[in-house]
Amino acid sequence: MWLPLHTVCLRSRTVCRRSFVAAFLKCTRHRANANVSLFSHSAGLRAQTCKALQYRKHGDPSQVVHLEDVDVQPIGAKDVLVKVLAAPINPSDINMIQGTYAILPDLPAVGGNEGVAQVVEVGSQVKSLKTGDWVIPKDAGLGTWRTEAVLAEDDVISLPNNIPLLSAATLGVNPCTAFRMLSDFEDLKPGDSVIQNAANSGVGQAVIQIAAARGINTINVVRDRPEFTQLSDRLKAIGATHVIKEETLRRPEMKELFKACPRPKLALNGVGGKSATELLRHLKYGGSMVTYGGMAKQPVTVPVSALIFKDVKVRGFWVTQWKKDHSNDGRAFRAMLDELCYLIRQGKLTAPACTEVGLQDYKKALDAAMQPFTSAKQVLIM
Repeated sequence: MWLPLHTVCLRSRTVCRRSFVAAFLKCTRHRANANVSLFSHSAGLRAQTCKALQYRKHGDPSQVVHLEDVDVQPIGAKDVLVKVLAAPINPSDINMIQGTYAILPDLPAVGGNEGVAQVVEVGSQVKSLKTGDWVIPKDAGLGTWRTEAVLAEDDVISLPNNIPLLSAATLGVNPCTAFRMLSDFEDLKPGDSVIQNAANSGVGQAVIQIAAARGINTINVVRDRPEFTQLSDRLKAIGATHVIKEETLRRPEMKELFKACPRPKLALNGVGGKSATELLRHLKYGGSMVTYGGMAKQPVTVPVSALIFKDVKVRGFWVTQWKKDHSNDGRAFRAMLDELCYLIRQGKLTAPACTEVGLQDYKKALDAAMQPFTSAKQVLIM
C-alpha cells in the first residue's frame, strides 16, 4: 500500500515513543580498523557490532540504503538482545525510506518495520521473555533490517516458535490489518460477503484466508494481467470465493455473481481512485468501505447517491495507529496474535508467496519489491 502521506516526524512525542534506533541501538559507523562484524558474549564483553541496512537521507532506496557495520549498545536490565531471523520488505518500508510515509525516523535510520527475531540474552529484570523465544515488534520503527539488536522488553511480543519462519516474519502487519478490518467495522456472520481490491496483496491474501476460516464469502478484485488464470487459481486455492478483474466491476456479470452470494456488507480498499468508487457501488445498504492503502495514488471519490440512498459508511484503517491505541493494554494484541497463530498451526493461514534473499543481496530485493505486479514478498534472511 503505497501511501504518499504528510510526514509526522517521530521527534514528536505525541506520535510515538522515542524508541527508534537511538533508544536501543547507537547507529554509528564501525571503527575504521574493524573489517568484520563480530558478536561475542565471552567474559561479559560483547564486540557490540552488527550488520544493518542503514540510510542517512531520504530518496530512492537503491541509492540511499547501504549495508553497514553498526554498534549495538549494552543490554540494560529491562532489555533483550535478539538475533533477527527474517524481515520482509513492505511498501511502507519503501515509503519510509523515500520520505513519504506518515511517520519518519530520525536519520540515520535502519530500515524495516516487521520481522521475527530470537532472544539471545535477557536483562536481569526481564520477566516476560527468555532465551530462545521468538519475538516480533509491537510497533513500527524498530529497524528490523539488521542481524542483531538490543530492544526494550516492552517493545516486542513473543510468538510460538512452532510456526513457519516466513509466517512469523510476516505476521505483524498484513495479517493483523486483515484481522482487524474483518472484525472491527461490520458484524460479519458466516454466509456474509466481503469485496476487496488488491486481492493478491499480502493483506488481500490474509483477508481471503481469515474470511474463509470464518465462513465468509470473498469477492476478490485484481488487475488484469497475462497470468490472470494462474493468479485466480492460486487465490481460490487459499479460499477465495470469487476472483474477478477490475473491469468486471462495471459489467452486467456482477448481477449474476450476486445470485450466487449476497451483496457485501464490507468493502476493503487498498487501491483508491476508480477502483474504490466501483467497490462502493456494490455494497449493500448501510455497508462500510474501509480504506487501508492507496496504490493508485488517486483520491477516493464517493458518489453522493451512495451516501444518500445507500447510507454507506466510509472509513480508514492504519494498523500502526491501532497498535498505538492499544499499547497500554496488550490483551487485545495478544488475543489477536494467538488467534492468528492458531489459524497458522491449523493450516488455514499461510504466509504470502515469498522470495528469500540474503542480507548481502539487499539491492536485488529492494529492486524486486518496487516492481509493478509484484507477486512475491521479498524477505531478508539474516
